[in-house]
Amino acid sequence: MPAPPTLLERLNTEITDCQRCARLRCYCEAVGREKRRAYREWEYWAKPVPSFGDQQARILILGLAPGAHGSNRTGRPFTGDGSGDFLYPVLYDAGFASQPNAVSRDDGLRLDDCWISSVVRCAPPKNKPGIGELANCAPFLDREIASLVHLRVIVCLGRVAFEGYLRHLARTGVIGKGAPGGEKKRFVFFHGAEYELPDHRSLLASFHPSLQNTNTGKLTRPMLLRVFERAKALAAAT
Repeated sequence: MPAPPTLLERLNTEITDCQRCARLRCYCEAVGREKRRAYREWEYWAKPVPSFGDQQARILILGLAPGAHGSNRTGRPFTGDGSGDFLYPVLYDAGFASQPNAVSRDDGLRLDDCWISSVVRCAPPKNKPGIGELANCAPFLDREIASLVHLRVIVCLGRVAFEGYLRHLARTGVIGKGAPGGEKKRFVFFHGAEYELPDHRSLLASFHPSLQNTNTGKLTRPMLLRVFERAKALAAAT
């Protein structure tokens, strides 16, 4: 008899079934119907994208949102687009991923000691979710973090993810309710930023591995690898 689903598995099912944001659902489904020429043979996922990784993880990797022709196509975070092509080889080099390539949900990739999520679970037009859409997804993040019982380190990829995590900390009372307003002076986003949080977890920040950042050299593989090597060291020390 199969084991009952875990809290995180049940949450992922809820995420996949979510219909809270009409604008995002219409957009994702339209992208899935119209497709990109290179992916004409694909059946797009075109639903909210569930999180992925090791349920016993000590490290949470938090991004912005699925890419329209990446995760919205494949159904797995950072899979099938330029951001993932940059991220997963770094995770492999850091010892978190079983292979450097991520092309589909069925490619055999496994993660060890890390869990990948995002502040918005549907691909937004122009990669810009609305304030209400961020708020609609926030309860998923709160419940997810509560279910990651071994969590010690959070790596935020990009400013939106960083500020989304600060809002989570404010909602849950870890920092003052003014964040990211009153306490934003304490938590400033920049690549390589590191903060010890009142809940004894560590918050790290990196530039997002978008093509805009990686093609221009704003973010390089050694830069991102150093962030994940630091995350591994912090997780091992706690």
